[in-house]
Amino acid sequence: MNEVRIAAISDRRLDLDAHLAAVEDPALGGVTTFIGRVRDNDPDATTPVVGLEYSSHPDAEATLRRIAEQAAADAVGEARVAVAVSHRIGRLDVGDAAVVIAVAAEHRAEAFEVCRAVIEDIKTSLPVWKRQVESDGSTSWKGIGG
Repeated sequence: MNEVRIAAISDRRLDLDAHLAAVEDPALGGVTTFIGRVRDNDPDATTPVVGLEYSSHPDAEATLRRIAEQAAADAVGEARVAVAVSHRIGRLDVGDAAVVIAVAAEHRAEAFEVCRAVIEDIKTSLPVWKRQVESDGSTSWKGIGG
């Protein structure tokens, strides 16, 4: 049985420990995590990046749940998988976590596979947009897939 235990869009700081606790299960021995943090650079930026401002479509949380459910359903074989994933919105500074994913599975291969599938699908399908803010005050918008 595959479960999505957290699928949230939040304007609050993301907590890795809460995601790990959500996927805790004595039957699941492989646990993997992914944290996507705001970095101080971008290939398209002309000056250092000082922050990102994320906004989302009202359906983003439902879409995030579908992304996690699909990744868990596609897990190799009949493996059991538990997923916890959150994406932050609002103003984030360099170093802040924008995405946190925890996946537990019976084996490591499935845990890694599902975690990677979730983040890759988030990047191409989640209706969340970011405005990148540079140190010179310039900004640029990046949408789904960017």
